[in-house]
Amino acid sequence: MATKTKEGAAAHSDAETAAEDVTAVEETARTGSGDEHPEPEADRAAKEDREPEEDGEPEEDGEPEEDAETEAEVSTGVGQGAGAVVSAALGLVSLSGGWIGTVAGARQQLVGQLRTSSTATVAKQIKAVYGDAWHSTAMWAGVFALAALLTGVVVLVRPAFGTPGRPQTPWIRSVAWAGVSLGVIGLLLAVLKYSDALLALPSAG
Repeated sequence: MATKTKEGAAAHSDAETAAEDVTAVEETARTGSGDEHPEPEADRAAKEDREPEEDGEPEEDGEPEEDAETEAEVSTGVGQGAGAVVSAALGLVSLSGGWIGTVAGARQQLVGQLRTSSTATVAKQIKAVYGDAWHSTAMWAGVFALAALLTGVVVLVRPAFGTPGRPQTPWIRSVAWAGVSLGVIGLLLAVLKYSDALLALPSAG
């Protein structure tokens, strides 16, 4: 009797085990692999926050920015160099009078001849024919001198409005200072000529 009881208990235990296995298989079939575990909500939210960053465009390295800065430096240097050369050229033109000053003086001389009658006094004829033409030439020389001065000053102060701590090329500063110096000299001579303090008209008496 004891043997039959033990066999019955073992058979009942095997039946329960088989039923549990069937239940586990059915549960696995419904939920998927038994190795998968539902992710906590906090981990899922963190993963979703990271996904846009991973799906976004790759971060650019520093090379494009460096190339842009180099191109900007070259462009700025070229502009300052051109401005310095223009300043020096305008300073030279202010000293020589230039083609515009010569044409303006000749035109004013012709106007003086047309507007002055033959019966006018010698002093009036000299002033109308030569004096006004001389003043016109001096005025245009002063215009070129002022342009040279302003251009040179702009080139010299340009680095103050650019990248701090970046020195200006020495030759640009030298040429700009030359333009400023020629502009000052040309402006001073123009004022002296226009006011008859330098090379005044001869006296008719």
